[in-house]
Amino acid sequence: MIKGPRLAVDIGGTFTDVVLEYGGRHDRLKLLTTPEAPEAAVLAGVADILQRTGVKAGDVTLAIHGTTLATNALIERKGARTALVTTDGFRDSIEMAYEHRFEQYDLYMQRPPPLIERNWRFSVPERIAADGSVLMDLDEAALRALAAELAKTEVAAIAVCFLHSYVNGDHEQRAGEILAAVLPGVSITLSAEVCPEIREYDRMSTACANAYVQPMMAGYLKQLEDGLQTAGVGCPLLLMMSSGGVTTVETAVRLPIRLVESGPAGGAILARDIARENDLAKVLSFDMGGTTAKITLIDDFAPHIARSFEVARMYRFQKGSGLPLRIPVIDMVEIGAGGGSIADVDAMQRIRVGPESAGAVPGPACYGNGGLGATVTDADMVLGRIDPAHFAGGQVALQPDRAMVAVGENIGGPLDTPTNIAAAGVSEIVDEHMANAARVHAIESGKNMIGRALVAFGGAAPLHAARLADKLGIDTVVVPQGAGVGSAIGFLRAQISYEVVRTRYMDLRDYAPGVVNDIYRRMRVEAEAVVRLGAPDEALVETRGAFMRYRGQGHEIFVALPEKTYGPEDGRALADWFERAYQALFSRTIPNLGVEVLTWTLSLATNRSGEAEVRQDHGKPRGERSAQRRLFDPASGEWTMADVYSRSQLAPGARIQGPAIIVEDETTTLVTNGFDAAINALGQIVMSRANGGSAA
Repeated sequence: MIKGPRLAVDIGGTFTDVVLEYGGRHDRLKLLTTPEAPEAAVLAGVADILQRTGVKAGDVTLAIHGTTLATNALIERKGARTALVTTDGFRDSIEMAYEHRFEQYDLYMQRPPPLIERNWRFSVPERIAADGSVLMDLDEAALRALAAELAKTEVAAIAVCFLHSYVNGDHEQRAGEILAAVLPGVSITLSAEVCPEIREYDRMSTACANAYVQPMMAGYLKQLEDGLQTAGVGCPLLLMMSSGGVTTVETAVRLPIRLVESGPAGGAILARDIARENDLAKVLSFDMGGTTAKITLIDDFAPHIARSFEVARMYRFQKGSGLPLRIPVIDMVEIGAGGGSIADVDAMQRIRVGPESAGAVPGPACYGNGGLGATVTDADMVLGRIDPAHFAGGQVALQPDRAMVAVGENIGGPLDTPTNIAAAGVSEIVDEHMANAARVHAIESGKNMIGRALVAFGGAAPLHAARLADKLGIDTVVVPQGAGVGSAIGFLRAQISYEVVRTRYMDLRDYAPGVVNDIYRRMRVEAEAVVRLGAPDEALVETRGAFMRYRGQGHEIFVALPEKTYGPEDGRALADWFERAYQALFSRTIPNLGVEVLTWTLSLATNRSGEAEVRQDHGKPRGERSAQRRLFDPASGEWTMADVYSRSQLAPGARIQGPAIIVEDETTTLVTNGFDAAINALGQIVMSRANGGSAA
């Protein structure tokens, strides 16, 4: 594990978080994101935190970065001008998608439009069969003619996706060479490199998305690297991936689509470690920032890793209404519910919150930057939950009067209700929105909320965690140190890792151990080439798996496999491992049906995470309050006086009775009437349901 000072940076839609780990402690900084030039906020934050800690730029040994830039580009359709080159007759596959309606009874249902319009989709003669044999050679003359025509346009990126290239990528490789020779300044994405898996639409969608964001991400990462070098930070720069591991800039530039959920993944890593530290086997990770809220289920100290997810869902967050991406990703639900989410009143006199966000510019009305809409942050300000002088460590001086006006005019006026009641309504709606998303996510995952604890982090999560716990029937809430910049801290705990996936169909009746061993040997070489760039000398842990099914089924389940050299006897073992996994999922097996393997996976990671022992500053064990503040209690509909505590003055053993407010530079924790709080030995706030308290 790399020693010495380490930097972590997380760019969100509203805030950029910077964390410096040095000398056994964290120093943290939160500042507004600069949307037009994201690297500007990063470089300013790095310079600020180095200056105030006295750490020299040249002493920093590692920088880890996560960002939502790729996600935002896909959601807002602000990527590069991209072309698609595919097999003759298949250029409309990206638009036909799954050929089904995700909302069967809505006559006005609209599918998400492809990232690449039809007049930018092209095809060339070639054909590879499902077994990898060549049915028709690639027509290189036709491809060169197409490249010459594209050279006359403003195309910045090209996605190449030929039929069955997951089993034989030779035609795609040759096409990439020809296109690169004719179009030297254009980014080329090959589907066989980005997503070498069966299912044409998913592979094509992933390749198109990778090409769409590649020029922007490559340019940004180069500017960031150059800026850090100019500032004297010459250490390696690693990027957080959606799967929860970190990788190199070179890999991130080639496969930027793997960074789509990089920021939220860091938060899930933090929640995993908090669960382990507190021996909490079942946890709900709750990350609420300025733009979105992210919810992850963690069981037995591990978040679930999915093989695919959808980005930019356009129809009530319903499955099937977004763009499918087939990459390794921590399974989570992300909703438009953050501090900057804008609230209004619809035609039926109902309060709506999000998914539209005020972002960093202009931001909530209380920022004083021209925002006029009522946001969740404005509502929290009206309710007395936020100290305007110390918001974001004093980086943003809030204006309570503007919050009152925004909530009063946009919510209170249309509903003919007092401003404080309107603000309570906004808070209640956003809390219910998040609670419902958590319930649905649990049901879709075959799990529930019984016996779970809530780990809350992100700038807005500790303000809303107690009420969310009420709605979900959760009795324990943990707010870690540095919760306001939790994802960035999670980056520092992540392993350097990389996952490789290969579709190679095998019916276990025709089990061939030599083929299986060759597949894993090749995947190990590919993964190690990436991981060793960031961890040249560390011990590595290999994890294997396969996606298997009964013959005749249309979808597979994941089966963990041991790391070993497979022999002739392991054909029966593969079937047994599959049936145990199938039994665990469906409480039954199907007799007299054969088993087949569709896809093989291998993950390679450093043996230890980047977790460091962080000292807790000594404070006041009795939890002496520093002030009092008027706080509106939505449950009683009345104002009450709440004790205010500075988190830096609370030492392990301190106990606090709600209602109370615990303030720190990057966030505020609200301890409601139904909860008491204590500081545990690791300096974490643990809220427990008070005697007589009940979930609602």
